[in-house]
Amino acid sequence: MLTFHPSSKTSAGGKHGVPAGAVWMDLFKAEPAEIALVEDHTGLSVPVLDELRRIERSSQMVAEKQMLCLSAPVLANADSDHPSLSYIGLIVTPKVLITTRFTELKVFETTANRVCGAGAAPSSTEVFVNLLEALIDREADLLETARGYLDNISHQVFRAKADGVKTAIRSSGVLRATLQKLGRIGDRVSMIRESLMSVGRIAPFAREMGKGWIDADKRERLTAIAADVDSLNLFVEHLFGKVQFLLDAVVGLIGIEQNDIFKVLTIWSVVGIAPTLVAGVYGMNFQNMPEYHWKYGYEYGLALLAVTTIVPLIWFKWRKWF
Repeated sequence: MLTFHPSSKTSAGGKHGVPAGAVWMDLFKAEPAEIALVEDHTGLSVPVLDELRRIERSSQMVAEKQMLCLSAPVLANADSDHPSLSYIGLIVTPKVLITTRFTELKVFETTANRVCGAGAAPSSTEVFVNLLEALIDREADLLETARGYLDNISHQVFRAKADGVKTAIRSSGVLRATLQKLGRIGDRVSMIRESLMSVGRIAPFAREMGKGWIDADKRERLTAIAADVDSLNLFVEHLFGKVQFLLDAVVGLIGIEQNDIFKVLTIWSVVGIAPTLVAGVYGMNFQNMPEYHWKYGYEYGLALLAVTTIVPLIWFKWRKWF
């Protein structure tokens, strides 16, 4: 899909069917015909997905005269449990901004409403800077959301009341689910950091390479974007530390819960040794066993079984093993 901003109400007189006042051409899962239209109109080559995925700095940021060709990974499906990295391409010139993307992203809609809404006619560099600012704002919101999730997990892990030995198995299941949540949060924060790193490289690159045609106000905003990225990167490191701390804590609690289960099993196995020995001795049925001829021999055997069971339990209780 190819979208022009501002809207196409001024399309009369446009070249190649492109609105006369269009400064932003947004290619979303574009068809070959749409890509060809943009390339014919601008004389620029639109990058394909394989080119956007390259990780070399020289491939992600290219400057030629009054043109910047940039690419960056951004977080897609951020509001779901399965976010992913998607790649966007940006071609910036004094007259037009071309963006190409393959996933629906809220920041593009937000930027279009903010900059190109209500009949406004911004410059291509104005749209470009606003798009970077929207990306930073979105990623900052996602980091704040991740912090909220981590604070909630921390409260559940360290402030919840102990369930006791009887619910150890259930508690271990809850803790395992918490491990999965922490893994998803860590993965999400990792993808946000990768996107921040790309924007952090793009902003100073555009500021320096666009000195001749990007005005001073927008270059100052690009400097502010780079500073925001630096502060967010520090926050990301804090979140990574918190994720690792909670992972260690949850793994430790799972070990404690499992030890409680083994402790209970060990106590009952030890308690059962003496009664089993008594029952085994009197179960041999030898004729010369005097207890068989006692008047209260049966009661004596039951009492001996009870004593050999209760005494170890009292001893374990005194030692505070349960």
